[in-house]
Amino acid sequence: MPPNSPKVSICIPTYNRADILPYAINSVLNQTYTDFELLICDDASTDRTAEVVARWNDERIRYIRHPQNIKRSRNMHSGYEAAKGRYFIKFDDDDALTPTFLEKTVAVLDANPSVHFVCSDHWVINAKNQREEAATVANSAKWGKDRLSAGMIDDLLAETFVHQSLQVGSSLFRKSSLEAVDFMRLEADGCEDFDLLVRGAIAHQTAYFIPERLMEYRFHGGQTSLKQDIHFLTAKSFCLDGYRFPQRPELEKIRQDRVTELKQVLAMRLIEKGETQQGRTLIAELKNVGKLSTRAKVGQALSYMPQGIRQLVFKGFRQIRAKDYSEKVRNAAG
Repeated sequence: MPPNSPKVSICIPTYNRADILPYAINSVLNQTYTDFELLICDDASTDRTAEVVARWNDERIRYIRHPQNIKRSRNMHSGYEAAKGRYFIKFDDDDALTPTFLEKTVAVLDANPSVHFVCSDHWVINAKNQREEAATVANSAKWGKDRLSAGMIDDLLAETFVHQSLQVGSSLFRKSSLEAVDFMRLEADGCEDFDLLVRGAIAHQTAYFIPERLMEYRFHGGQTSLKQDIHFLTAKSFCLDGYRFPQRPELEKIRQDRVTELKQVLAMRLIEKGETQQGRTLIAELKNVGKLSTRAKVGQALSYMPQGIRQLVFKGFRQIRAKDYSEKVRNAAG
């Protein structure tokens, strides 16, 4: 790295989040560890983002504003490419770091040269920046964070691919380890965090876990839509189709099962959105390679109903489905 470069680069990609971006920025400026640069990458926001960022007179802040919208993954990549630090973290504009995040994660990387990245547990917060204790505990249990102890992660491939226990937003990476796996693939847009961690594990990278809540992840009402759901499912399908685990047959079986399950859900979402032929084609492909689930059969039948009736049925399904902790937090905050 160039002389006098900060040790840590922190990237916050943002788009039209002027109201909540200050919470993320302040969480960085309030760190107990101070040798960092903060890159705020603005994807041509049309709100007051530029005005909000201008409030801070801090030489550690670098504001990168794109004149035209270049989309999520390219915006994140712009911060990664501009970063000067030896260590790197990217987290979303609606999330935040706790004050000792950098202090504790930097200490691990400094003391353990063979560790590629270090990650932690995190809090769940709502739209009012309040920590949700019950949701936090449920989230840690759902993703298996509560069973990880402090230290090196024994089976990184299982944790990233099977359990999906780790999160990029609560992880500090050596920038050299990101360069080794080409950081984030544009084709994985919407699923790039999962993809990055799995590809790192496939490349035999090593990770260290801190069982403390050193980051805050926000659940709020504006996070999901049918269009975003289809985008995410398409990206994750791309990722799963590309992985292979020849030395781990148990993981390869899980991968194949998840490809089938994911594509059935994607077919349902396409049919719900009105992209009927695409949904039917996907169901036909799945039928050729195995038995269809009841869900896929229902989706196939619904594809022959008028769009209005179809959407009412899907809406009904969602209303009777049990709500999990994340939906409860979002609905309360919406």
